[in-house]
Amino acid sequence: MNKYDFMTVPVRERNSIKWGNLRPGELPMWIADMDFATAPEILAAMRRKLDTGAFGYEDLPSEYFQAVADWQEKQHGVRPKEEWEIYVTGVVPAISSIVRRIAHLGDQVLVQAPVYNIFYNSIENNGRRVLSSDLQYDVDKQEYRVDWTDLEKKLADPLTTLMIFCNPHNPIGYVWTKEEVQRIADLCHQHHVVLVSDEIHGDLVREGRDMTPAFSVTGPARSTVISLTSPSKTFNVAALHAATAIIPDENLRAIVNRGFNSEELAEPNILSVPATIAAYEEGGEWLKQLKGQLRENFAYAESFIKDELPSIKVIKGTATYLLWVDVSQVASDASRLVGHLRAATGLIVSAGNIYRGQGSSFIRINLACPLASVKDGLDRLKRGIASYQE
Repeated sequence: MNKYDFMTVPVRERNSIKWGNLRPGELPMWIADMDFATAPEILAAMRRKLDTGAFGYEDLPSEYFQAVADWQEKQHGVRPKEEWEIYVTGVVPAISSIVRRIAHLGDQVLVQAPVYNIFYNSIENNGRRVLSSDLQYDVDKQEYRVDWTDLEKKLADPLTTLMIFCNPHNPIGYVWTKEEVQRIADLCHQHHVVLVSDEIHGDLVREGRDMTPAFSVTGPARSTVISLTSPSKTFNVAALHAATAIIPDENLRAIVNRGFNSEELAEPNILSVPATIAAYEEGGEWLKQLKGQLRENFAYAESFIKDELPSIKVIKGTATYLLWVDVSQVASDASRLVGHLRAATGLIVSAGNIYRGQGSSFIRINLACPLASVKDGLDRLKRGIASYQE
């Protein structure tokens, strides 16, 4: 029996991005924000902090860095040295800062589309150029593969100075093998490219092999890798703005740290530190039960789509709480289908177009919600696709 409540949707305030500006009857299943209350151990730690009644400037205690290292060891079987860690106010701010520090204006930053759309913002808004080595989609097998020849060719381009690696991959939910992570890191090192690994979904591997943190690669490649991790997605605490960069190489760590400090990204807010420590030291059982709920949700969704919606196909990912769905037999432009779903049924999902690459024939659905909400959303999806095809 679950100790924690995964059946109740918390009531949000009007400024919630997900729930704050809806028309009556709409169901948001788009942004990567869970409809579960966070672990009570985290709430208790924040309440204790608030009870001090004093909210002046604070530094980072050693307990923070120990908690991050403890968590990596418990969850992923590898322990970073605590001196490798740097606090930063979010994975995306860290990526943008690293883009500015590592890549020069006009340089190319490599990604693997279709991929998390904010990567493009971090690159293009800072005057650097996106270069994609697209993941290759096998329509018959409904799975993706790396074009290793294309990847190496683009890493070897002298204008490519940085690669942003989504580990595990969002939106396809793929968990890279240990050998793949090592191979990518080795190729980056060989071609003098810094590898920054976004591991924000790393704790959300639902089944199968675990993810491999980039900081755990071996050999010379370790000197050019940066892992970015956060309790944000794992515990649904995005608004606390807490993340950690794990950088084994001293020189690279100093460069990144200078960027974080000069851009004022290294000072914690009053609740982010106690919340992170509580999450990592006391949140293991909550996460275990969350994964159980996610497995139930995904099993239901996959079965429902197979039986009730044979014209669309689920891509079998094993990480994140995001379902990646091939709708190419229904719509050549997913954004048009997504607009219709909202207008006709109130269901709000993400169009794959924003992830670029071959994403225009896919939709992304957030299943981090009570099973009742999953069933409601899939019923709406079925009605919406039927009316769209009419």
